[in-house]
Amino acid sequence: MRRGGVEVLARVDLSLPLARRVVLLGPNGAGKTTLLRLVQGLEAADEGRVVLEACGGMPEAAGTAPRLAFVFQKPVMLRRSALGNIEHALALAGMPMAQRGPAALAALARVGLAHAADRPARRLSGGEQQRLALARAGALAPVALLLDEPTASLDPGAAAAIERELMRLAGEGIGFVMATHDLPLARRVASDIVFMHRGRVLEAGPASRCLVEPRSPELQRFLAGEWLE
Repeated sequence: MRRGGVEVLARVDLSLPLARRVVLLGPNGAGKTTLLRLVQGLEAADEGRVVLEACGGMPEAAGTAPRLAFVFQKPVMLRRSALGNIEHALALAGMPMAQRGPAALAALARVGLAHAADRPARRLSGGEQQRLALARAGALAPVALLLDEPTASLDPGAAAAIERELMRLAGEGIGFVMATHDLPLARRVASDIVFMHRGRVLEAGPASRCLVEPRSPELQRFLAGEWLE
């Protein structure tokens, strides 16, 4: 897959277990964000393929696809209140009007933003907007979340709130595929690791193995804190 004459993904043949907690690791420019966008359908692949597994590893019904929700590194907020942002997403998902308000308030409360329900979403802090984006995505009850560096540039408290909500959702059966280069975060939350470098998947497998006994020299160097060109 090339963009502007540059190869951003190459020979990707990857099965992503959506019911699990998958972390995409790799340096900047490895192709993590592009892979997430391909999975969500925000970009079209011209080579390679991504195989999505539904919960339990069972295939989706013919002609359907797993419901996914994308959380961008820089959240996209509508010109509405925090509550209104979630209600709008629920309306698009087909939830009856009478259920939207209570569901949206519950989603805000889960990320500690009930007090900000009536505040304009675009006036919230960066950390609050990221928590709102996660609450909005989780309220849709997706099969899995796709997250692009959700804790990047956040203060420790905001990052911890994001991590707690992710693990809470995972406990309810909502898996995630998260791109990050935050190794401590990956060690805490990942059940599976996909390591990427220069647009290629160099290693994939259980976190218990990849983070302890990496097989590729590049992942060994990455885990050791060495610079990868």
